[in-house]
This record gives sequence, structure tokens and C-alpha cells, in this order.
Amino acid sequence: MLAAPFISHRGEIRPGWVDDNNHLNLAYYLVLFDAGSDAAFEALGIGETYRHDAGCTCFAAETHLVYEHEMTLGDTATIATTIIAADEKRLHLAHEMYRDNTPDRVCLQEILFINVNLSTRRAAPWSAATRHRLDQAVQAHASLRPAKLGRAVGMR
Repeated sequence: MLAAPFISHRGEIRPGWVDDNNHLNLAYYLVLFDAGSDAAFEALGIGETYRHDAGCTCFAAETHLVYEHEMTLGDTATIATTIIAADEKRLHLAHEMYRDNTPDRVCLQEILFINVNLSTRRAAPWSAATRHRLDQAVQAHASLRPAKLGRAVGMR
């Protein structure tokens, strides 16, 4: 069973990741979140072995980030992953980034993945066993709805 929340990654902010504003460049938030996705996939049984055995993998279809605080050189980020939903072909995750030793969330990533057959390069349904594991994870994480989930970009 996947822990709720699932701590999917920890990583230190590296010198080349800091921009001219002396904080983490927006591209490297995605690098850290991507490592969290990879770890979540392994824990859910849809990682590297799944790719080789089933001939399928997850492609990102849509993502949204909410930046709340800065990260700077030498900070260590912890990524907590919540499994939001799954259906026949899709998986909806939320990653929350925290700076070690502080309680405030730094950034939220909401991301939708599609299960893709690597031979056809088309969306494919999960196997029954995989869907069962995903549904169990969704249930285990049902009470963990991150704040600001489902927001859209726009000006009021």
C-alpha cells in the first residue's frame, strides 16, 4: 500500500538551477517534481518494469504549477505526492514541494498522465491488476486534497 502522503523525492537545490533572481528557476521545479513522479510510478507498479513488461508507460498530458515561496541555493526540497484520481487510461497526481525544516508549502504541481502503449503511441487502458492498485492508492489518499487543487490560470 502506498503511504499517504507518499514522500516521493528529496533533493538539494544545485548551483546551476538558480537564476539571475537568486532563486530556483521555474524549470527546475519540474525536474524535482518529475523525480517525484518517477518514484510514485515505481511504488504504484507502473515504472520501469511496467514499461518493459507491459510495453506501456505514462505520458504527461497536462500540468499546472502554483508557486508559493522561493527556493534558494542549498535548500533541500521534499516532494509529497498525492494520488488524486484514476480512470481507465488516466492518472491524476498532485506533488507538493516543501523546504526541509519549514512547514510552509513552496509549490504545488497538479499533473494528469495518460497510459500509453509504446508500440502504437496511443492511449491504452490499464490492466485490471494495475487499475486495482491505482484505485487502492486513490482510496488511501482520498482525505489528502491539497489546497489550490484544480485552479486555472487567469486574471479576475
